[in-house]
Amino acid sequence: MSLRESPFPNSFVEGLHAVSWGLILPCFWFLDRLIAVCMSTSLERTQRHEQECYLHPLKVFFGFILFLTLFLVTAPLAFLGFLLWAPLQATRRPFSYHHEPPSRPAPAEEGERNLGFEAGANKATFGFATANLCLLPDGIARFNNLGHTQRRATAIGRSIVQGVNRPHIRIFVDSPSSCGTLSPSSSLLPGPSTTSPASYGATDPAYQPPPQAHSDEDQADGAVPTTTPPKPSDSNYVVYVPCDDTEESSHSPTPVINTNHNSNQQDRKGHRNPPRALRTQGVAQRGQAGPDDVPWEVSSLFPANVDILCLEEVFDKRAAVKLTNTLGPLFNHILYDVGVYACQPPGSCSSFKFFNSGLFLASRYPVLEAQYHCFPNARGEDALAAKGLLSAKVLVGQNQKEKKLVGYFNCTHLHAPEGEGEIRCEQLNMLTKWIQEFQVTNSKPDEVVVFDVLSGDFNFDNCSPDDSLEQKHSLFEEYRDPCRAGPGQEKPWVIGTLLEQPTLYHEDVRTPENLQRTLEREELRKQYLSSPVALEGCPMVYPELGQPWVGRRIDYILYRESSISKHCRTEIEEFTFVTQLAGLTDHIPVGLRLNVFLDSDTAQSE
Repeated sequence: MSLRESPFPNSFVEGLHAVSWGLILPCFWFLDRLIAVCMSTSLERTQRHEQECYLHPLKVFFGFILFLTLFLVTAPLAFLGFLLWAPLQATRRPFSYHHEPPSRPAPAEEGERNLGFEAGANKATFGFATANLCLLPDGIARFNNLGHTQRRATAIGRSIVQGVNRPHIRIFVDSPSSCGTLSPSSSLLPGPSTTSPASYGATDPAYQPPPQAHSDEDQADGAVPTTTPPKPSDSNYVVYVPCDDTEESSHSPTPVINTNHNSNQQDRKGHRNPPRALRTQGVAQRGQAGPDDVPWEVSSLFPANVDILCLEEVFDKRAAVKLTNTLGPLFNHILYDVGVYACQPPGSCSSFKFFNSGLFLASRYPVLEAQYHCFPNARGEDALAAKGLLSAKVLVGQNQKEKKLVGYFNCTHLHAPEGEGEIRCEQLNMLTKWIQEFQVTNSKPDEVVVFDVLSGDFNFDNCSPDDSLEQKHSLFEEYRDPCRAGPGQEKPWVIGTLLEQPTLYHEDVRTPENLQRTLEREELRKQYLSSPVALEGCPMVYPELGQPWVGRRIDYILYRESSISKHCRTEIEEFTFVTQLAGLTDHIPVGLRLNVFLDSDTAQSE
């Protein structure tokens, strides 16, 4: 099935919607500026103090008068637009679809990338990432100590492209006893300025980076232009670092860099499997690892070669368009403006939705089917937004027997207020039911399902006593959480993903590199990550004796094996905590790289 780009059934209805929104937008924008002029972020207050600027009260006073006047003048037009806009929402599909075809033919060396099962191999690798961006209208975002929504949207899009558009580099060290820690910023590795875009997808492998045109507005906003780096001949790098206490050290004084055209055709013959895989400022014990241990890292860049990206709180429509335009050349298939508006269900006045769900899905693979469900049980301020579940079925490719290889990806954003775990548990029940119904409805006998992933902002963690109800939900029996040791217990390497809003612009967390160093030191990160929430009226001792301080991890990427092909099995290649959006959001993005193996005896027949 080919998705229609417009959410409206025909151009006439779409035109009426454009007219109605054109009448509403000026009033909406003046109201947004009215709030924003009265609210300052901690960064703006600090800058005014350093510059000894004493004119701010006058700016607030005259700005308030100006925007209030303009708001009142445009309110009658907005009301007329609203009367036309609200009924049209009943005809609107709950998402917009953006498809950007490759801008150039794929070169021969790129055409073989990521073929995986298609080339007869028994392994394929898929990358996923999720991030909460807090792209609310500027005035509302300032209540979270984040301003300049349009600037942030532009900077976030460019940062994601910079991180994802680089070779996938893995570092192996023969012996950790005599080697220091290495990171992707080490001189052994090509930095962001020397890497290049690399397409990654079975169906649309070609990608041409767009010219970085910068408007006067972007330059005035202080956005830093990014340049398109030269293109390397390969997209995957494996770096072997022999140390002084190994036999190879006497024969190989310098690291050996092996490049691989295809991340899903990695032939390891002749390569030793080193006992340790080195992460950014951390070491994963592969040789001594248990079956549930996960290679992980804290990275100042987004994981390379992400296939599917799930973003939350992209509520602002203009910000969503900016993200779409920036990410479109890399992720050719994007679902945005996801959710419903006005009275829901249509014709009722019980729940009016002023904002969409904030979900944003970007995929390198074609989207075959997509479905959205709105949670009906929201309360308070959360009821103003159409939070829910977006489910998508993507086409990964075809195997040698011409069977379609497909994957299921689900993204969500659950109820936010603390102390309301019953509502989140009800929403988890709905998630389980809706995902199952979507997969049953859209499954076909001639397809091979290679992954089933659920990600998003769950708004509860696995260490707070206040979230104990959600921690025990049966969803975690179906989907595997790489960071979870059990209900209420995280694995010792896990790091929280929710930053304290008042300290977003402190020097220790203001840049990707500083935030990376802060997260790697327990005594520092506990100053900037949100602490677990205690039960009301009950004192809490955290952490328990001998346990590390983790912080609230509310952003999840889960995967399920029971719903994929019976001949497939999965293995986590790497889990990543990403600091690249430091100063741009109050969440820490996370990434998951998943290896999918097809039984060798059935690889050809399947």
